[in-house]
Amino acid sequence: MNRYTVDLTNCDREPIHLLGAIQPIGFLIALTLDWIVARASANIGEFLPGADGDLIGRPISEIFLAETIHSLRNRLAALRGTNAVDKIFDTQLTRGGAPFDIAIHRSSGQIVIESQPSVTRHGDATSMVRSMISRLDAVDEASAFYSEGARQVRALTGFDRVMVYRFAEDGSGEVVAETCKPGIGSFKGLRYPASDIPVQARALYKRNLLRVICDVDAVPVAIHPQRDEKGELLDLSHSILRSVSPIHIEYLKNMGVKASMSISIIVDGELWGLFACHHYAAKSPTFETRSVCELFSQVYSLRLESRERKEVMEYERRARDISDQLLGAVATNEQLLNDPEWLATILTDVIPAEGVGVWINGNYAFWGVTPSTEQFARIVRALNSAAATRVFATDEIASLLPEATEFADSAAGMMAIPISRSPRDYVILFRRELVRSVRWAGDPHKPVEYGPNGPRLTPRESFAEWQQLVKGHSQPFTAPELRVAETLRATLIEVVLRLASEASAQRDAANRKQEVLIAELNHRVRNILGVIRGLIRQAKPSSDKVEDFVDLVDGRIHSLARAHNQITDDHWGPAPIQALIDAEARAFLDGRENRVHVSGVPVLLNPQAYSTMALVVHELVTNSTKYGSLSDGGTVNVSWSRTEDGGLKFDWQERGGPPVDPPTRKGFGTTIINRSVPYDLGGKATIDYAPSGVSASFLIPSRHVSDRAGPQPPERLRQARHSPAHPVKKVHDRFLAGQKVLLVEDSLIIALDAEDILVRLGAEVMTASSVESALEIIDTSPPDLAVLDINLGDQTSFTVADRLDDGKTPFIFATGYGEQAALPEQHLHRTVIQKPYTLEGIARVLEELIGHKHI
Repeated sequence: MNRYTVDLTNCDREPIHLLGAIQPIGFLIALTLDWIVARASANIGEFLPGADGDLIGRPISEIFLAETIHSLRNRLAALRGTNAVDKIFDTQLTRGGAPFDIAIHRSSGQIVIESQPSVTRHGDATSMVRSMISRLDAVDEASAFYSEGARQVRALTGFDRVMVYRFAEDGSGEVVAETCKPGIGSFKGLRYPASDIPVQARALYKRNLLRVICDVDAVPVAIHPQRDEKGELLDLSHSILRSVSPIHIEYLKNMGVKASMSISIIVDGELWGLFACHHYAAKSPTFETRSVCELFSQVYSLRLESRERKEVMEYERRARDISDQLLGAVATNEQLLNDPEWLATILTDVIPAEGVGVWINGNYAFWGVTPSTEQFARIVRALNSAAATRVFATDEIASLLPEATEFADSAAGMMAIPISRSPRDYVILFRRELVRSVRWAGDPHKPVEYGPNGPRLTPRESFAEWQQLVKGHSQPFTAPELRVAETLRATLIEVVLRLASEASAQRDAANRKQEVLIAELNHRVRNILGVIRGLIRQAKPSSDKVEDFVDLVDGRIHSLARAHNQITDDHWGPAPIQALIDAEARAFLDGRENRVHVSGVPVLLNPQAYSTMALVVHELVTNSTKYGSLSDGGTVNVSWSRTEDGGLKFDWQERGGPPVDPPTRKGFGTTIINRSVPYDLGGKATIDYAPSGVSASFLIPSRHVSDRAGPQPPERLRQARHSPAHPVKKVHDRFLAGQKVLLVEDSLIIALDAEDILVRLGAEVMTASSVESALEIIDTSPPDLAVLDINLGDQTSFTVADRLDDGKTPFIFATGYGEQAALPEQHLHRTVIQKPYTLEGIARVLEELIGHKHI
């Protein structure tokens, strides 16, 4: 029959080289259900009297008592899982023999039985562990929890030194707690390189919770045979008697340790650390002691896991609170997401940091201690190159961006929380450099020494304390902080997506509104053009002079323009009828405002009614200034009142003028007065040409009338800037002779009209349709005066105004936006005339501008 090898395998099927098999403190037998196939012991007879011969191939019933075999079979039936090991204490194997403690498990298709002579038992192991755990539960701080665990294990096992050894993420370990007998020094706080406990060994610690080396000087006992008939190796991963690598034995000898025991601490299925026990003489813990240690370690691990989970739950609760706070705050003020100070207040409450940087759509903002703008942009580019789709944290930014060593003193570590898809936006928390001294158990950077088993398997010889000054690193980000950051990342992404969705909805709504506005604008422009066309076609002046025709049409268009300004001052809303009367009176009376007496309750007319009444009042005022009471020292009484059904009764009464004769023909003005209100508004209109004065009455339906809250007295008529009824005197028609005037206007038709007016006033006109052409004219032929249309398509003339202001050139603004036109602060004092241009309007303001006072 073939022999077993001494090369064993771990859970990853990678070989663990053991020069030997089991420690010579007990014996091992591998068997099928009935037949022994392997055994290990220097002299099996010292454990099983009468079994000095080779046991291989013999039935187990010839060796063990029948009741023992029955008990073993029952325990085998109870084994569950690949890592299960069961123990039986104080069991007699052979008749008349000494009692043994037995461990039993399955391996490589065989049953492995390991035995060690029994010693005095401690009693109820469960009560013992319960007492040990109760002491653990009495402490609160993590450091005290570690120390109490080490103290309990030492009290149970009697080892000279018991340490709690915790693994770091890089595989290195640190002694976080220790209890030991006096006079042997302390290892607490020392760090050990990851190579001290290789990856294979750490994987094995997860499968086999307890590992004992009773005597580093003991000679291991081989297994016979080394391989079975299939050539397979016997896996001793779960053996409690198995020997260890001579490399590890030499490692312990270099430390002066004679015996050791390692007990795994498993948290969340991962190797958190070890109870590392050292003794400076040979020591063999009993199976019972080992079992109690295993049980204590399992309960200790659960308590530790519970503590850490409680900490995580507290972090997660705070994260949820912050998430709710984020969502609630940003829902009312989306600009908070661009406020790093506000974000820092929220985030650093659970993830401590000295600085916060926000990068959204290429825009950035900072709070606290952060890298410079250029350095921050390089970090973002490096993060995008690394394709970080989840939270990225490092205590050494230089590991991602080598040039980060330049600013490590202000930002050595960072946590980047991506809040969008590629190209990603980030919220980045920065931590300052934490210069600290790390105490190593020997130099972790010592050159490799090649030994008989290769460079990785040569044990360290020096364990003298070696201090390393660590620079360029920050306080590391913990696992709970990373979990909180992931929660916050999900919340921030939700916020960003919600804002994007809202922005998209707002854009859609704005587009729909714009389409409606364009359609409405198109409708109104067509109506205005239709009205102007009607005014021109229906206008029939009393003479055949073209000038009279132009004046007639011009006056009516200006009346419509004044009405339009009134109803657009409040975004195309109702306007006060009082303002309509004031506007017409100012345009025609020129200092004779007291001849128009106005009375009536404050009332508003809707836009359609306001435009209609503007033409009606314009015709009444025009006729009165030409033929009626306002032409010869008389007065006009204008009054209005509300009717019972909510409509408006508007009355016009002339007194003190020349005798009135009824019109001999029905002109367009008369048609407007008689038919506009009934036709356009569905109301009524009457006019009486009595010799003592014209009187007219109009009834406007309630649907065109709105109320104004509170009483408001009639506004006093103001001095008009120009009066179409009183043109500029002919002697001053060419007062701009010899003056070069720059006209900036982007509409050709309007520019031609303005050019004609300026030429009539004697000016030499230079016209520009854009800012660029205007500036070119100023540079090549500086003007004496300028008229600047404010709005030039997608530009404004303010740049031209600034250039003229620098050259001390007088100028005025022109606009079609009425009082809604906004001027820069440096030009608020400038004169603004409203379109359409008129000869009188331009003449008046330009003459005042150049200092003439002839009008």
